[in-house]
Amino acid sequence: MIIIGEKINGAIPSVARAIKENDADFIQSLAKIQVDAGAHFIDVCASTDVNIEVKTLKWLIDLVQEVTDTPICIDSPRAQAIAEAIPFCKRPGLINSVSGEGDKIEVIFPTIADTKWECVALLCDDSGISKTAEQRLAVFAHIMKRAKEFDIAPSRLHIDPLVEMICTSEDGINMIVDVVKEIKAQYPELHVTGGLSNVSFNLPARRLVNQAFTVLMMNAGMDSGILDPTNQDLLGMIYSTEALLGRDEYCMEYIGAYRASLFGQKNR
Repeated sequence: MIIIGEKINGAIPSVARAIKENDADFIQSLAKIQVDAGAHFIDVCASTDVNIEVKTLKWLIDLVQEVTDTPICIDSPRAQAIAEAIPFCKRPGLINSVSGEGDKIEVIFPTIADTKWECVALLCDDSGISKTAEQRLAVFAHIMKRAKEFDIAPSRLHIDPLVEMICTSEDGINMIVDVVKEIKAQYPELHVTGGLSNVSFNLPARRLVNQAFTVLMMNAGMDSGILDPTNQDLLGMIYSTEALLGRDEYCMEYIGAYRASLFGQKNR
C-alpha cells in the first residue's frame, strides 16, 4: 500500500494554529513522525485564504524538506496553486488533485506531462459527484483519454473513486467496489486511492468502520491511501491484508513492519 500521510493539513485545528503562529517545530515534527511510520508521500495542504495559499504551501514544503527526502504530495482544490507550488519541491512527488471539473486537467496535465510527477484524479466533473457506477466510469474514461493526450502513463495516476459517508448510502460501498474493480481491470498498472476515513463520518467507533473499509477496498484493488500512518491499528490491518492477498511474499513486509514497531507492539 502506498501511504500518503495526511497530518499536515490546515483544516486540522492544531495545524491551522501552527500555521498562524509560524510554529515550524510542530510542522516538522508531524513530517518526521509520518516518515518514521512508513509514509511514502507527505501530504501538504494549506487550507488558508486564497491570497496566501501559495506562500503558505511554500513555507510548509520547505519545512518538510528540511527534515526528510520523502516526496511531497501538494494538496489544494485550486489547480493554479498546485502548479505554482511544484517548483518549491526538490523532487517529483504527487499532485492532489485533478478531476473532470473546470480547467483542472488543462492546468495540471500539461505542467506534469514531461516529468515524473504522479497525480491523484477524482471521479467527479462539473455535474458533481455522480451516484452511479456508469457515470463515474464515464468520468474515468474522460480522465484517461486526456492523460493519454499528454502521454501521462496510467502508472502515474492515483484514481480516487470518491467514497462518501456510509451512513447516507443505500448499498454500502458496493457501487464503489464495482467501480474500482472495473478500472483496475482496464488499467491494472494504475493506482486506486482515497481518504480512508471519509467512509465513517457521523458514525460511532469510526476506527472499526475504517479498518473494515480498508480491507474491502484493498481486496477490490485499492493500493494507495490518504491516511494517518501513525495509526498502528490501521497500519497493522494494511500489512496483514497485503499478506493475506498474496502481495507480500513470505510475509516479509509484515514481519519487517512489526519488528520496526510500525504496529502491534502494544499487543506483544
